[in-house]
Amino acid sequence: MAIPGIPSTIPTTSGSPAKAHKTTLDQSDFLALMSAQLKNQDPTKPVDNSEYVAQMAQFSTVSGIAATNTALGAIADKLDRLIAATTVKE
Repeated sequence: MAIPGIPSTIPTTSGSPAKAHKTTLDQSDFLALMSAQLKNQDPTKPVDNSEYVAQMAQFSTVSGIAATNTALGAIADKLDRLIAATTVKE
């Protein structure tokens, strides 16, 4: 999501442009966030392990849904080609 007045790339101190802003998160982003959360949590109030397991299960579910959508898209493309091929013959 673009924010008005904020550039999509942030200049770095080395003078080279930063990477373009990603619009989606992947598994590496999830693991980085979870590691940062573990690193910065209050040791006197640790987060319950079941919360981490639930977060990982949710991420796995989202990954599975994305894979299913990709597979269904491929099936739909094949069906469209098949229908187009049989329509031309008639």
